[in-house]
Amino acid sequence: MDIRPHRRRVALTLAVAGLVVGAALVVHEVDSPSFGVQPAPRADAPECARIAKGYPSGLGGQRRATVSMAGVAVWGDGAVTLRCGLNPPEPTVEACIDIDDVDWVWRDATSRGGSKVLVTYGRDPAVEVRISDRVAGIDEVLVELSRAVKPIAQTAECIGDEDVPQPVA
Repeated sequence: MDIRPHRRRVALTLAVAGLVVGAALVVHEVDSPSFGVQPAPRADAPECARIAKGYPSGLGGQRRATVSMAGVAVWGDGAVTLRCGLNPPEPTVEACIDIDDVDWVWRDATSRGGSKVLVTYGRDPAVEVRISDRVAGIDEVLVELSRAVKPIAQTAECIGDEDVPQPVA
């Protein structure tokens, strides 16, 4: 009995299986680049799915990339990243700005490496955006993103120095 045909079949089967697995990995990588972004803990919240429909196709001169992670949107090569599904930030003394009735907390501690990190305040779930210094028109980017996240109900607002009661002398 000649076992060479059996070895050929086994070798051919292994080669085909290797090609299929390799192709699946390539397709997965091309279809869902991560850009170093991880989904937020509550990325599957219905609010995140609802606002994702309003994400702009372009921001700051960057086209939106195809990403298959829940609650994540990326523009350009990661120049702008958005993660929906974070727990809302606690009251903070970090800088807070209101853009079109959406409050954003400037996360100075995590803004590094040529990027700015902001998180919505008073919305649950919260949305985090990281904007690279390479992006032109950061103000316009935040206006567009404020429109996108505004459908998440606001339950609290940032306060300014003028809102803090002053001690009576």
